[in-house]
Amino acid sequence: MRSSVLFMSLMLLLAATTAFAQSLEERMRTAAGAYERKDYAAAIAIWQPLAEQGNAEAQTLLGAMYWSGEGVPRDHAEAAKWYLRAARQGYARAQNDIGFMYGFGEGIPPHDDVQAYKWISLAIMRYTPKNRNRLDQAIKDRAALRARMTPAQLAQAEREIRDWKPGH
Repeated sequence: MRSSVLFMSLMLLLAATTAFAQSLEERMRTAAGAYERKDYAAAIAIWQPLAEQGNAEAQTLLGAMYWSGEGVPRDHAEAAKWYLRAARQGYARAQNDIGFMYGFGEGIPPHDDVQAYKWISLAIMRYTPKNRNRLDQAIKDRAALRARMTPAQLAQAEREIRDWKPGH
């Protein structure tokens, strides 16, 4: 009897987890559709709470909206905040975006080639084949960074890449 209760509890937990995952996927699709229709308020209404809860994809998309000023005031500091939160979790696009901001951005965060090289390199390591265009651009961006960095900067960046671990 006890084992059947345990089994049923586990099945209910699995069903609830699956429903939540589908719900998250559906919310992300709904927000993406709103964004594509330029209904930025609807996209933000979905992505903002998810970003605050730690969803790396929502953090990255919210960061992109702040970067470009779509539906929110253009604010590179706010974009960097969201990109960095997602990048620290290992989300490749956010790693690439914060790396770009460090190396080629408009001053927020402050220019730092070591951090730029680190984050772009981490993105390159995590991009999947479906992200081929982003990967190709990241490789070009990293080459441009490498060309202007000193050997000491490259060594520091390589140490940081080697020591990096995903976290929050």
